[in-house]
Amino acid sequence: MPIINRIGDLAPDMAAWRQHLHSIPELSFDCPKTSAFIKERLAEIGVDEVHAGIAQTGIVAIINGQGDGPTIGLRADFDALPIEEETGVDYASTHPGKMHACGHDGHTAMLLGAAKYLTETRNFSGRVALIFQPAEEDGGGGEVMVQEGIMERFEVGEVYAIHNAPGKDFGKFHTRSGPIMAAADTFHIHINGKGGHAARPHDTVDPVVAACAIVTALQTIVSRNHKPLDQLVISTTQIHTGTTDNVIPETAYINGTVRTFSKEVQAMVVSRMEAVVDGTAAAYGCEAKLELEFGYPPTVNDADKAEFAARIAADVAGEPGVDPDVEPVMGAEDFSYMLEARPGAYLMLGQGDGAGVHHPKYNFNDEIAPIGASFFARLVETAQPVGR
Repeated sequence: MPIINRIGDLAPDMAAWRQHLHSIPELSFDCPKTSAFIKERLAEIGVDEVHAGIAQTGIVAIINGQGDGPTIGLRADFDALPIEEETGVDYASTHPGKMHACGHDGHTAMLLGAAKYLTETRNFSGRVALIFQPAEEDGGGGEVMVQEGIMERFEVGEVYAIHNAPGKDFGKFHTRSGPIMAAADTFHIHINGKGGHAARPHDTVDPVVAACAIVTALQTIVSRNHKPLDQLVISTTQIHTGTTDNVIPETAYINGTVRTFSKEVQAMVVSRMEAVVDGTAAAYGCEAKLELEFGYPPTVNDADKAEFAARIAADVAGEPGVDPDVEPVMGAEDFSYMLEARPGAYLMLGQGDGAGVHHPKYNFNDEIAPIGASFFARLVETAQPVGR
């Protein structure tokens, strides 16, 4: 790997930073220990400005380059997940029921490594805005930071982020132009019938059969209402009803997720779900109410910025080490809000074999940190060369 030599020298530091963060996982916006640790490292590194308290525990740090120029944003998330860790590593979580099961500890370490190199060398014009973000897993910290005005306040012109990818080839970058991750919406369906004795169904209005019919009918939206080339997932993940074998219940509840890549498909799904739920419930003599929670929007890479990012990735990993047209995935990511606010790109970086993200045995591979940090550094130096 042709990583930057100085960043290669920082590999032990990045591993130590990452492993400390791994031991103190915190959730959502409530990340005071994590935020304090990042601020301490930024002070040691010597960045020019540190702005804390954004989205409660988020931070934006500024590094000034040589001369005037634009500001490029680099983002790392730092919240953990409510999972009991099973890795057995000696730096495992010291907070029961919480763990860094998605590699946000590694993302933060990579950005700190890039920050140290960029602060030492300042071989760029304009400024770099280092965005350390809470609540990616739950709460939409990316949206909150955008709503609190970080793009305007720090004059960010473009923005980039990396996510680790277990199961992908070690050190290989993956990105694409356009949608790379899906929107994630949640549906709740409340069905009301008439309960009674299970031996006298004719005296009841059974919400159980209505619920089963609704779940089946929802799948016709995927199979019959959308273009097959437009990715769409509708997954029912919960059905709750009844308490015992000889009672037909009064109510039923259905819950699930919808994943889409475009607002047009999303709007079609909403319209069809409303019709399916109302019509199917009525056919079984029940009443039903559909509630939709709109979550993170699609993560959509700017075409020019994605192409540029792929070229930088090739400088670091070589041409074979980059897939510039990876298939989009149906997971969601709140970096989407930053990409709605500014052009940029989101990339995935393979970390080799191992447990997948959100698994209790997952662990970030520290050996990819110098690769990710080198990408960030090369990106800044190429996008904003001295004398631009």
